[in-house]
Amino acid sequence: MPIRSQLIRASFGSILFLFSPTYGAPFDQPPEWSRDAIWYQIFVERFENGDSKNDPRPIDMEGSYPGFVPAGWKITPWGHDWYEQESWARKTDGDFHKIVAARRYGGDLQGVLNKLDYLQDLGITAIYFNPLNDAPSLHKYDARNYRHIDRNFGPDPIGDHTIINKENPLNPETWSWTSADRLFLKLINEIHRRKMRVIIDVSWNHTGNTFWAWKDVVKNQKNSRFRDWYDISSFDDPKTPENEFQFEGWLGVKTLPELKKVNVSGKRRGHVFEGDLQPEVKEHIFNVTRRWMDPNNDGDPSDGVDGFRLDVASHVPLGFWRDYRKFVREINPGALLLGEAWWTKWPDTLMDPRPFLRGDTFDSVMHYQWYKPARQLFAKAGGGIKPSEFIAKIKRVYAGYSPAQSQSLMNLVASHDSPRLSTSFLNKQKYKFQMGARGNKQLKLGPPDKTTTSEIRMMLLHQFTYLSAPHIWNGDELGMWGADDPDCRKPLLWGNIDHSPQIFAPDGSRSKAIAVSPNQEQFSYQKKLILLRRKRLEWTRGSARFLHSNDEALTLAYLREIDQHRSLVAFNFSNKARTLSLDNQSVSSFELLVASRPEALLAGTIEARTLRLKLAPLSGVALHLN
Repeated sequence: MPIRSQLIRASFGSILFLFSPTYGAPFDQPPEWSRDAIWYQIFVERFENGDSKNDPRPIDMEGSYPGFVPAGWKITPWGHDWYEQESWARKTDGDFHKIVAARRYGGDLQGVLNKLDYLQDLGITAIYFNPLNDAPSLHKYDARNYRHIDRNFGPDPIGDHTIINKENPLNPETWSWTSADRLFLKLINEIHRRKMRVIIDVSWNHTGNTFWAWKDVVKNQKNSRFRDWYDISSFDDPKTPENEFQFEGWLGVKTLPELKKVNVSGKRRGHVFEGDLQPEVKEHIFNVTRRWMDPNNDGDPSDGVDGFRLDVASHVPLGFWRDYRKFVREINPGALLLGEAWWTKWPDTLMDPRPFLRGDTFDSVMHYQWYKPARQLFAKAGGGIKPSEFIAKIKRVYAGYSPAQSQSLMNLVASHDSPRLSTSFLNKQKYKFQMGARGNKQLKLGPPDKTTTSEIRMMLLHQFTYLSAPHIWNGDELGMWGADDPDCRKPLLWGNIDHSPQIFAPDGSRSKAIAVSPNQEQFSYQKKLILLRRKRLEWTRGSARFLHSNDEALTLAYLREIDQHRSLVAFNFSNKARTLSLDNQSVSSFELLVASRPEALLAGTIEARTLRLKLAPLSGVALHLN
């Protein structure tokens, strides 16, 4: 396929970088742009309601959890106290965490368009959307169809429904562009115009129970045209009163029926395995992929998405992923494939993502493997670890990766599937363990205290100065807090909205009101870190070398370096001021770039090739070295 040869040059600070939506990369390498990315993840339903006329209706939600739409249901006001149940919810049987799944706030693509200037000002270079495909749930992992944007994300849900129903889902020649589709294409163009990239989340492992092919299977059973699309063990026998219909749902969830895998071998939960998807399913997925990568089908993918985030990737066979990479890279040699490779055994063992990063399947993964030891050090969580232990763990995490691979990994501190950064640091148990408010009444559900805030700011300093592409879960830059799903999916704290104080708890009890508003100090700090990362070539492309660790003093320092560009990053994790002595350093002078707190650097001297830094308690600094 042809690619655009003209590159758009754009300057930001002291770095000159290249931007072209279709700038290619070698087949086995990640695209260049992913190595410099500042990621921002958007969960559209909770991002901003830019068009109240398209808000979800009960009919749009049919088929989603909890399996019914409560009587009297209405859209929830954006600034509603999260744990306060609406009048319709109070009249419905079930606890908060069940009924809250029926809550909708009306976030949509117009809301994203309204905030693109905000994201550009923040310094974001790449947007990762949670699923946009048409689906009844708030999260959209239960696809009603893959080929269209969710009807409630666009301006005309009723008209879009009519368009969709006129199509033959199997025949791409009959697929039209709905109003939501067209708005998304406009959004892609506006994102690219701002020299940002965009990838979308897709799940090729399962559909929802309202997916058109699945509905035909449920209706026609063994006579269905699509009986071979799904992993079905037995069909219903109409001659008996029982329902013998049995099938595989993702992790046993029957509202998410699994697409059929074929030629499977070596399948174990939490590990990669060989095989493929059923041929007709695969063809449909490829047709949908082409649609979003090259919307006008002219051979120039600059009007399409820049890649995909691949949900529950270890549940899909490697044979499919190999073919998928070939297909995607033929359309756009500069596209990114980023997989989810999370647990081998929850909550103790994370997957080794290396089988996905051999150049024949994915370019990158959501790098939980970095966050787990980093949280142990910076939050003193999960039992805590010493600086030397952290170095050993991080070296194992990055062992065997090329520089391009290390730089392209997505380093995230929170997401739609985990507690927000503030809550993850405020509660010190092991990663993801008992982090849901439903199962842990002792969980701290408010804003971070002073000590936790210091730890968070140190963590962010590390995230933006170390290897790999930093990621922001929408709202973390505004200081939001929230436990594991669903509490991490609260609507964003925009300054133009009057947000009710937090008074209610999940069990309905009340406590002293906690003000809920954007944290401008957090926003300014994160914006400064982003600006510096985009300026500092050594932070994106340089080597990383640990120079110092002291387990007794609880101090750590590492060097980022490329050519003549050098930065030193140093931390004091203790509750006392500490002095770090770095010997044999070729440093004539230094300049403070950023500190995690005011007056973090108490003193700094250079004597006979020894650099001495005195750091305040619970603080970190990044220094430019001359």
